[in-house]
Amino acid sequence: MSDKPVYVTQPYLPPLEEFIPYLQQIWDNKMLTNGGPMHQQLEQALCDYLGVEHVALFNNGTIALLTALQALRVTGEVITTPYSFVATAHSLLWNGIKPIFVDIDPYTLNLDPAKIEAAITPQTTAIMPVHCYGHSCDVEAIQRIADNYNLRVIYDAAHAFGVKDAGGSILRHGDLSVLSFHATKVFNTFEGGAIICPDAKTKQRINHLKNFGIVDEVTVVAAGINGKMSEINAAFGLLQLQHIDLAMGRRREIDRIYREQLQHVKGIRLLQDSGEAVSNYSYFPILVEADYPLSRDELYQKLKENNIFARRYFYPLISDFSMYRGMSSARRNNLPVANDVAAKVLCLPIYPALNNDEVSRIIDGVKEH
Repeated sequence: MSDKPVYVTQPYLPPLEEFIPYLQQIWDNKMLTNGGPMHQQLEQALCDYLGVEHVALFNNGTIALLTALQALRVTGEVITTPYSFVATAHSLLWNGIKPIFVDIDPYTLNLDPAKIEAAITPQTTAIMPVHCYGHSCDVEAIQRIADNYNLRVIYDAAHAFGVKDAGGSILRHGDLSVLSFHATKVFNTFEGGAIICPDAKTKQRINHLKNFGIVDEVTVVAAGINGKMSEINAAFGLLQLQHIDLAMGRRREIDRIYREQLQHVKGIRLLQDSGEAVSNYSYFPILVEADYPLSRDELYQKLKENNIFARRYFYPLISDFSMYRGMSSARRNNLPVANDVAAKVLCLPIYPALNNDEVSRIIDGVKEH
């Protein structure tokens, strides 16, 4: 059995020879950016695949988050989760907005709707939940709260490419949803991202904001940013999209094997599967409970010593970093569930190129102690 290094995730790379014709087209038409033909094709292809009406492509998901907040003119305070990648809260600080951290649900690890109302103040203007690990938030409960208090909802959907609920794409919820196409995501464009827009007018404003606010050669309407996706990134996205169902199918199979083999291991708790919802199997987190023979960090180190590079994802919490921990909402007694989960979580490797022997080696590493 191979003992080569395995990581928590790796990008899916289609055969290089399939990418060459795309590069040739870019070279031939000599258009490298600024909404060229590859960019336009990918926006339409993503609309078709995801079942949404308007997609605005970006050079990365963080710039997309920054721009989404600008597009909706969000100010004041925004309620969000401490259990996410730092870009979620950083996008708020960069816009001069104060993040207000609210605890998470112990089973979904998403923002707990039952905790949101108590955090609303006269300065609250929006909610920014995260579909953590690609598992859908309680979108209906969050929307009811937003409607009652006249708040915007911007979903950080970085993990949620291709995720669906009974009504269709999970990306249709809220005022805007933001995707990441970073190299480690289920669908990637090397680097990239997108905003799912509800209508053409909103998409037009977002397109202006991501291109310095430029409308034409002599007209600038906003203090925009450079968030444009290049033609090469868009071309890779078009190629990736041809293989995405195969890639997600392999992720689903690995998820199934993990669940079958680990569900009865004492001290290891698995998150619930997605049930009738369509998942993208972007991560496979386990929670290392007190009755497991090793601590979470001891298991992490043991796996690492055997070339299995799992990840304590998300640890530390965003609220533990220096730029946030002085905020009253970041206090540990305000976030008991998030702190408990962050001390227990370990994401096991899951990606299409992971073979069954490697999956068995990872499972053995968890079972044998």
